[in-house]
Parts: sequence; C-alpha cells; structure tokens
Amino acid sequence: MRTKEQYIADLRKKYPNLYFNGNKIDRLDPMQEGAINVMGLTFDAAFDPDLKDLCTATSHLTGNTINRFNHIHQSPEDLHKKQDMTRALCNQVGTCIQRCMGVDAANAINAVSFEAEKNPNRATDYHKNFLKWLEYFQENDLVASCAQTDVKGERLKRPAQQTDPDHYLRVVEKKSDGIVVRGCKVHISEASISDEILVVPNRALTKDESDYAVCFAIPSDHPEIKQVVSFHNPIRRELLKSPKKTGYTDSYIIFDNTFIPWERVFLCGEVDHGGIAALLFALFHRHSYSGCKPACLDFIIGLAAGAAQINGIEKTAHVREMMSELIMTAELGYAAGFTASALAKPEVYMPGYGPVPYGPGSYIPNSIYANVGRCLTGEAVFHEQEILCNIAGGIPATFPTEKDLFNPELRPYMEKYIKRNPDIPVEDQWRFWLLFVDATTSHSAGSGNYGNYHGGGSPIMEQIAITSQYDIKKRRDTVYKMAGMSIVADKKIKIMGV
Repeated sequence: MRTKEQYIADLRKKYPNLYFNGNKIDRLDPMQEGAINVMGLTFDAAFDPDLKDLCTATSHLTGNTINRFNHIHQSPEDLHKKQDMTRALCNQVGTCIQRCMGVDAANAINAVSFEAEKNPNRATDYHKNFLKWLEYFQENDLVASCAQTDVKGERLKRPAQQTDPDHYLRVVEKKSDGIVVRGCKVHISEASISDEILVVPNRALTKDESDYAVCFAIPSDHPEIKQVVSFHNPIRRELLKSPKKTGYTDSYIIFDNTFIPWERVFLCGEVDHGGIAALLFALFHRHSYSGCKPACLDFIIGLAAGAAQINGIEKTAHVREMMSELIMTAELGYAAGFTASALAKPEVYMPGYGPVPYGPGSYIPNSIYANVGRCLTGEAVFHEQEILCNIAGGIPATFPTEKDLFNPELRPYMEKYIKRNPDIPVEDQWRFWLLFVDATTSHSAGSGNYGNYHGGGSPIMEQIAITSQYDIKKRRDTVYKMAGMSIVADKKIKIMGV
C-alpha cells in the first residue's frame, strides 16, 4: 500500500492534461492542494492503528492486504465496513472523502464483466481483462474516479436520437487492437487527482444503442483526453488558518477519438449489461452515501450546535426541534445503508423477474434500502441549510474578511461587535464563523450542496428505483383483503404500473 507522500510523488509524474481558467496546470497546482490533502487521508488511515481494520481488506485475488477503497465486496460485513470507513474518514474533514467512486465503479464492473463474458460473440474477454486490471489497481494502491454522467444534450431524446450523437460517450470505431471512443463525461469528481478513470454507461440502452454500451479503464493523465477542471475550495485564509486544508474537484473529461486497447475494455456492445452497469454503479454509490452523508450531517449538527451556543439559544425549544431533525436524518440514512449491507446478496433486480443471481458471487447492497437512504439524505440537503441559516442568523452572509478582523484600526471594534458569547474567546468565535461561512455561503458550499443533492442520482431517480422495485401490489392487495373486497381475486386494478 502507498503512503500519502508516495501518492503525491506519483501525481507529480503525470502527463499535464488538466485545464483551468484557460491554462494548462499540473497535478500539484496549488488549486489542487486541498483535494490532494483530503485524498491523502485515505492512505494515512490504512496505517493508523485505530482505523486500519476498517480501511484495509484482504484481496480475494491475491490474498494480500489492500486498501479497502480498492476491494471487491465479498460479504455483507465488507459492505458494513465500507460504510463505517466512509463515515469515519468523512468525519475527519467534514465533507466527502473523495475515493468512493472508484470502489463503487469497480464493484459494478466486476459483476457486469462477468455476466457479459458469457456472450459467445463478445468483443473480448471482459472479465479476464477486468481481473487483470483489478490486480494492477490493488497491488499499486491506485485511486480511481468514475466517469458516468454524459452531457445528455436534448434531455427528452435517447442517446441514438440526439442531434449530436457525441452527447453520450460512444464507440466510433473498433480495431483489431482496441476501440476508439468519442464524447464527454461531466461533473467527474476527483478525476484530476486520480490515477485511473473507470468509464460506465449513463443509462439503460436499447438495441440500436450498442455503441453506447461500453465500460473501460483509462489512465487519468492519458494524452488523448483533456480534463477541464473546476475547483471547490474553502475561502483561503492567511491569518486564522484551519488545522486541515480541504477541497475537492470536478472535471469535464473530453474523449476526442481516444484509443482504448482491448485489454482495458470490460464491456462493448451488450446493451442489456450496459444498462445494468449504469444501475449498479448508481446503486453502489448510493450505498456509499449512507456513510458519507451521515458524516456530512455530523458536521452540520456540530455547526448548528456551535452556532446555537455562541448565539446563546441552545436551550430553546425550537433549536432542540431543529437539532432532532438533523439527527434523525443522519441516523435514518445510516440505518438504511446498514440494512442494505445486511440484506446484500449476489443479486440484481430485473424488471419483470425480481432479484436474480448476477456476477461472480460478490455482494451487491439491497437496492430498496440503498435508494431509501440516499433519497432521504439527498432531499434534506437544502432544508439542512435552512436550519443552519435559522440558527445562525445573518452573520455568515456579511462576515468581515480576516484582514478586516486584524486591521489595527478596526480590530477593537471587531472584537467588540463580533462577540456574542462572553464565555468563548472572541478569536475562537471568529474561527467558528469563518468555518461556518465556508460551509454555508461560499462558492464551495454552493457547489457542495448541488453535489450532495444530485451525486449518485437525484432524488427523483431514487424514487423511481424505489417505486419500481418495491412490491406495492402486495401491500395494496393485503388491504383489499382486509376490507373484504372482491376485486382482489380478479387482478384487474393496477397501481403505479404494477
């Protein structure tokens, strides 16, 4: 396993294919520092005596000890530990720990490539290719991002109906030694600080959309791709520095006739499995949210409690009510994820068939509970911000800059007028409000809220998954039977399409 220092040293060697603000930048650009620092925790934790049981696993391929972020889940216990690892590490930074995309995509592709390799007319040995790549990924302790979201162009049109067919990434040529792809994957978290990019389809596909049914791995610094990076960093401080510098990144990844050798291709043309790949990555990633979103709420609960104490209102009934809302959302989200782990099986839900065995025996979280947990926490994002706003009052919106606070002429007034709780040193209150500003009113907070709402699929997508997979008919018929209704026997009434 790598150390944080080795990870950073390897980033330094990468080909410069990153663009920001009109210029090329390298991997160790100062704008990347916060995100690299957060990612670095995932390496440090594997050597921490208090965390290594959560953060390491035994590879089912080699028997070696590996970072859990590179592991294929072999049991419900593996999924429990992934969830608890995610919450523990996110609690150290108050935001996303950034490395879950790779493990979620790898677990999805592991199952999909196994099933697709059963196709006698397959383009290549998908699962053998994946296992070879996975061993390389595990043994070198690499970071992977997942590129799923396409541009989507005209939203009411399918991939094959687009005016510009490149608005979904697609295969444009098949060669004897590989494939050529074109398109753009967007909002791809931490691609700029990853080693590898795993590409999966964005949606279910039809028979005429086989060019879009493709999964593959590509080095993040491949010279035939370009990354246009956006940064979500806290406000830079010079005088009241934070103990930990954090941040995160997203990329538009442009594939312009990019060559992928066959040994890195894990699906190519099997539309049914392309749709399942899209579904499974989303499912694994929604399960990861049951660790990260409760941790983000732990941070929000701490912010709310701190603001209430500094404002002297922590004992009021309305604050206690709002705190209970935050706690319930956090723990219900965690409980749903824990249940999704406990009920995990090597199965996937197939419309019209229900749960069916899928993949080589690795474990897939229960879809209903993973979606319930993600939907509960995703829908709550902006209400959480409303609660913080309610408790804090207006101070975060107009808080002075550090240099105003420390200006010799202004400082006495700043100490006098930005002091609410006489029992807390005024400089500590300043530090708290600067952190609060980062978490609520900054550019970083705004983009973070959008990510927390849409990441892993917007709430409407979880609602569709829940209502399409839950046995609503069974519950309806139970009530009809209790009511003594004759309609139960003739099966003529449908509800929500079932």
